[in-house]
Amino acid sequence: MKKIIVANWKMNPAALKEAEALFYGVEKGAAGNKAEIVVCPPFVYLPSLRSETNVKIGGQNIFWEEKGAYTGEVSAKMLKDLGCDYAIIGHSERRKYFNENDEIVNNKLRAAIKAGLIPIL
Repeated sequence: MKKIIVANWKMNPAALKEAEALFYGVEKGAAGNKAEIVVCPPFVYLPSLRSETNVKIGGQNIFWEEKGAYTGEVSAKMLKDLGCDYAIIGHSERRKYFNENDEIVNNKLRAAIKAGLIPIL
């Protein structure tokens, strides 16, 4: 079984330079590690983070529809287009603050798989 380590940072007013420093610090520390390491930064930082190692990037959330008038939402395909391999789905904070139930989580799970993302449930 493949070992996966996930780093998910919270919404902090971190500047892009701080986000990059954190990501590349994780990447440097992962050198030689056989586990696949996944970093899930806030969506706005995804385009700036690219790894040449076993560190992968993932989205902190997805919307279940592929397209449509869903202002502010991010589809699984959008994450895939940004180079993501993973997506966090059903996080306890999403359930608590946004009232995401099992049906919503299931819709997101199906969308992630359909787009070729590995869900972190």
